[in-house]
Amino acid sequence: MVLEGVSGVGKSTLSRLLAKRFGATAIHTLTEPHASWSDAVNREIRPLPQFAFYLSGLLHASDAVRQYLGRGPVVADRYASSVTACHAAVNGVTLDQVEELIAPFRPYLVAPDASFYLTSSDHSLKERLGTKTDVKEDDTDLFGVPGRLARLRENFQAVAEADPSAITLPTDGRSPDELADIIVKYLENRRAQPDRHRHRHL
Repeated sequence: MVLEGVSGVGKSTLSRLLAKRFGATAIHTLTEPHASWSDAVNREIRPLPQFAFYLSGLLHASDAVRQYLGRGPVVADRYASSVTACHAAVNGVTLDQVEELIAPFRPYLVAPDASFYLTSSDHSLKERLGTKTDVKEDDTDLFGVPGRLARLRENFQAVAEADPSAITLPTDGRSPDELADIIVKYLENRRAQPDRHRHRHL
């Protein structure tokens, strides 16, 4: 399963909880070695080669998923939707332009069984960012760069609407444990009634 959404919405905390609940492997897209290079890439490289870097990280993450699925379930903190939504928002290009670049590689990517798109109000997001211990430039840019958060939200919403594995999950007023309970219950119900359980919002 995949957790998507803007920085600070609670993906990393929730992925760790779900990994424990399911006995799953938790990964982050980007995995190493890409994660260590991302700050320099964002700072020093132009948009097209920057996209190539994130695409290579996504392909590498997909290989990791294949490997870990041999052992059991996998929970991914970000995946293809983040590459598309974030690159378009940060570099001021359209989702269609980014999708055109990523489309030839789609067949290579492991398709998620379920992708939970986490949403949050500005107030809750600021509260979470205020307690985050590993604040990065992506986090501060959410409110520091005019229009960044709005563009990201629009992009994630558009990507979710086109994603057959998408389930939208509002996080306001819900603790990480409560969100994990909701996801576990959803997946259990879907397993019991696969043809009837198709709602896209929780």
